[in-house]
Amino acid sequence: MMSHIEELLEKYWEGETSLSEEKELRKLILEAEGYEKEKELFAALGHFKSLEPQNLSIPKGKTRRLIPQWTRWAASVAILLGTYRGWSVYEQKQAEEQAYQEVMQALAMIQTNLSKGQQQLQPLNDLKYLNTTNQLFQLNQKQTQ
Repeated sequence: MMSHIEELLEKYWEGETSLSEEKELRKLILEAEGYEKEKELFAALGHFKSLEPQNLSIPKGKTRRLIPQWTRWAASVAILLGTYRGWSVYEQKQAEEQAYQEVMQALAMIQTNLSKGQQQLQPLNDLKYLNTTNQLFQLNQKQTQ
């Protein structure tokens, strides 16, 4: 029985007992010999329990507010201003991203059209290797014949 009391006491001091185990512990300690400090503790706890007020009622009257009304309004305004500022920064970043994407598309279109233009100029590139105009005309005469 002593070992059971010791076990329950250890659990009690660790805060691991259930309510039923605490009731059992109180009963066992009051019946057992020794454990004077624990008997005093449980007697004091029982005395404190009897001092608990039974019927509490909160008086109705003017309650004092802990936070003044103007600080609530100021906090609301601060939250709204912070939200507006955050939203405007977000919108600006989105506009910058969209402008960047449009510029990149325009540059890609310019590059594509430049490449097409270079391909169309390829026949003129062949003319630079002719030494004289006679060669040009001789080439044309051979083609007509």
